[in-house]
Amino acid sequence: MQQRKKELQRTHQFLHKHAALWCGLLVTLLLMVAAGMLVWHQLNPKTHFNNLKTVAHNHTQVHQAKGTFNILVIGSDERKNQVSGHTDSMLLVHADLTKKHYTIMSIPRDSRIYLNNFGYTKLTSVQAVYQAKYGAKQGAFRAVQAISSYLDVPVNYYLETNYTGFRSMVHAVGGITMNVPFNVTLTHPWYAEDYNKLITAGNHKLTAKMVTEIVHERDSVPGTDFGRQRLQEAALLGIGNKISDPLNAFKVPALVSSISQFLVATNMSKTDMISIGLAMKSNFNAKKQVRYLQLQGKDTVLYDDVLQNYNDEIVLERSQLHKIITQDF
Repeated sequence: MQQRKKELQRTHQFLHKHAALWCGLLVTLLLMVAAGMLVWHQLNPKTHFNNLKTVAHNHTQVHQAKGTFNILVIGSDERKNQVSGHTDSMLLVHADLTKKHYTIMSIPRDSRIYLNNFGYTKLTSVQAVYQAKYGAKQGAFRAVQAISSYLDVPVNYYLETNYTGFRSMVHAVGGITMNVPFNVTLTHPWYAEDYNKLITAGNHKLTAKMVTEIVHERDSVPGTDFGRQRLQEAALLGIGNKISDPLNAFKVPALVSSISQFLVATNMSKTDMISIGLAMKSNFNAKKQVRYLQLQGKDTVLYDDVLQNYNDEIVLERSQLHKIITQDF
C-alpha cells in the first residue's frame, strides 16, 4: 500500500511539475487541428469558389452559382525575352465543380473585333496591341477584359502560356496519352527533324516535345484553325486525365509549385489551382464530364484597321454565341 501511495505521489508531482508543458502541447495540438480545418476550408472546392470576382464584364452585377467559374486560356506566340505576343489560341472554360461538369469553347483567333481607339482587327492582334501600349502585364490584362466584353461573358480567371510553358507543363506530368482526332502531318514544326512527320488518328503516348509539335499544326488539319483548336483540346484533356489519375497525385504539388515555368500571366493563385486539383483528383471521366463547343462564323475578307490592310477575318454568328453563353456559361 505504501508503495502504491509513493507511486501516486511521484505521478502527481510529475504532472504538476510539467503541467505547463502539457498545456502547451495541448494548445499546440488544438491550434494545429484548427489550422488544418482552416486550410481545408480554404481549399475545399465546395466553398473555395464562392462569390468570385470577375476580371471584367459589361454588367455591373453578375450572378454565378456557387462552385462555378470561367477561365480564359490563352496560348500566345510570345518567345523568351519578348514582352508581347499574338494570341494563337483561345479557350473559354466553364467549370461547375458541384456537378463535376466542364464546358470548353474554342474561340477562333481570326474573329473580328472592334477596339476603342484602334478600330477593327482580329482577336489574335488584341494582346499585341495592348501590350505595345501598356506593357506585358497590363496589356495581357486589358486583352482579357476586351475578350470578356466581346463575348459578353464574365471571366473569373485567365491563364496565358506559350510554347515553352506548354511543353514544360506536359513534361512535368511525364508526357500524356493524347487521342489525336485525325491524321496530322507536321508542316511547320518547331524542330527541323520533325518536318513532314505523320501522326495518325488515335491514342498515342507522347512526349512533351511531340505534343507541342502537334498542337502547333494548322495547315494539314481539317478546318485549319478549327482543327488546331481540336488538337489543343485533346492535349488539355490528356493533361487533365494524367493529373486526375490517383497514381499521379504526388505530382500535383510539384506541378503547382513550379507553375511559374508554365504560365506567362495569370490571376490564379496556388490555392486556386490546388483546390481545382482536389475537385478533379478522382473519378474524372472526360466523355461524361467534358463538353466541347466551337464557335462558328463567316470567313470574309475585310479591312483591318490595326494591320492597315485587307485580311481574312471570321465574323462570328452572334445569335449562336449568345445562345451558348446563356446556356453554358
